[in-house]
Amino acid sequence: MKKYVIDTSAIIEKAVTTFHKEKKLDGIILIPNAVVGELENQANKGQEIGFIGLEEIQQIRKLNLKIEFVGERANETQIKFAKSGEIDALIRDMANKEKAILITADKVQAESGKAFGLEVIYLAPKELTEKIELEKFFDETTMSVHLKEKCYPFAKKGLPGQWKLEKISDEILTSDKVQELAKEVVERSRIDEESFVEISRRGSTIVQYKNYRIVIVKPPVSDGWEITVVRPIKKLDLNEYKISEELLKKLKIARGVIIAGETGSGKSTLAQALAEDYSQSGKITKTIESPRDLQLNDNITQYSKNFTNSEEIHDILFLSRPDYIVFDEMRDTPDFQLYIDVRLAGSNLIGVLHSATPIDAVQRFIRRLDTGMIPSVVDTILYIEKGKISKVLTLKMMVKVPSGMMEADLARPVVEIRDFESNQLEYEIYSYGEETVVIPVSKEKKKGAKDKLAEKSIKEEMLNYVSEVEVEMLNDNRAVVYVPSENISRVIGAQGKTIEKIENKLGIGIEVREIKKNRKTIPYKIQEENKIIRIFTEPNKDVEIFIDDEFLLTAISSKKGEIKIHKKSNFGRDILKAVDKSRTIELRA
Repeated sequence: MKKYVIDTSAIIEKAVTTFHKEKKLDGIILIPNAVVGELENQANKGQEIGFIGLEEIQQIRKLNLKIEFVGERANETQIKFAKSGEIDALIRDMANKEKAILITADKVQAESGKAFGLEVIYLAPKELTEKIELEKFFDETTMSVHLKEKCYPFAKKGLPGQWKLEKISDEILTSDKVQELAKEVVERSRIDEESFVEISRRGSTIVQYKNYRIVIVKPPVSDGWEITVVRPIKKLDLNEYKISEELLKKLKIARGVIIAGETGSGKSTLAQALAEDYSQSGKITKTIESPRDLQLNDNITQYSKNFTNSEEIHDILFLSRPDYIVFDEMRDTPDFQLYIDVRLAGSNLIGVLHSATPIDAVQRFIRRLDTGMIPSVVDTILYIEKGKISKVLTLKMMVKVPSGMMEADLARPVVEIRDFESNQLEYEIYSYGEETVVIPVSKEKKKGAKDKLAEKSIKEEMLNYVSEVEVEMLNDNRAVVYVPSENISRVIGAQGKTIEKIENKLGIGIEVREIKKNRKTIPYKIQEENKIIRIFTEPNKDVEIFIDDEFLLTAISSKKGEIKIHKKSNFGRDILKAVDKSRTIELRA
């Protein structure tokens, strides 16, 4: 009777089940204890692949086959160096000792087995045509899908900055269902050539499945099984951003450009468009990603931080000498340090990072870099909102007396941060005592006849769509229009087509915001309780809180007219100080 030895890859890829259905197996199945030990080690670490393998062994036992567990368990060293071939060598030795046929789904193991004179059955990767179940949650407008056990499935639909969260099924997901979806993703990522597991930890797994980024989180990291699937909904060409000629020239040089914005604002979409443009211009372009989810042409090499370290990527970049590098995205100090080193070495570099405002992008460099070095590392900030470039800042080092100071002997190195379009000075960074400070520079711009004429033209055009509108010119190329909240969607139009039509007609970029209505002071009562400050006022109100006529925060009162603020938050501390010093606290709604 024939004997078959199966390795770890054959179990994970369900080779025995497949060959049994095809009636290609007739004999004894030998499962090495070393394989079971490797799968147990992976499962104990919380890795999905380990559970998949152990479940497959359970399925094999249900088949009408004779099964034996043979050999010694792999020791700790052999499991540790499993990727180097230690356990594969044990399996080959067993196949040779038992005069058995080796079944594997690992190409290297198959070739090694043949080299040792073994008879090998190799399960080649299948060509996949069916979609995974997660893909069925998506339609053409879906940006991301959010699944959690004991909850309804939700999806974000629309465009960056213009999306809505919608319930996509009336069926509550069970824990078993979410785990089943997670298992399918991990299994298919091993088979599909365009997919891979980017990160596998005890409590989380990140998979890049084709153009889907899938994040699986499970207990104890989360309070239940959760899957988030993100898909780029639109791939933009650089020309679609309506970038001015002057800014385009600056981006072509890319001497330290940072693309910043909030989550889902479209930062990576712009980085992707720039990388494609560089590549199409005949430049060697490479990316540093975590995970690798940018959708780029094959000429662009994508490096993953998850499979190596900063030192190795550093060496690769300097030895391969790319013309342009895109770093998507920078999260922690090692990432910033790598960006700084590569930029100071003279590379053309674009970085992507999260920030709530344009100036926050600069703030994230301050504690990681000497102030005087910042303009050498960061030359330009592109701030993205709703998929568009809403603000461009440039940085330059000067020796001058900071704004607001008068004495000449107070001159010092100052980093000027200016608006790129208007060249207006907006912030200054300099050392003040032992601190590095970022000071806003306020300058009121007087409206000229040109601005008033432009505002009038924009207002006349907008009145074709709404009955109430206010216009503010930011510069010669950009304006903000304020309309009632209920009219915003009408002005923007489906997929932004209406506002794009207006912009093309007027030849100016337009940002749509909600018109601010006159607010009245409302009564309130403040009560301290343990760690919370409770403010009681009118129910269901959009409230602005002011201290000595200076805006502090916006909050929404509950049905009972209650606003809760944690004492240790910055807002909480400001309110407590104001109460202690008998300052004027005002609520407006």
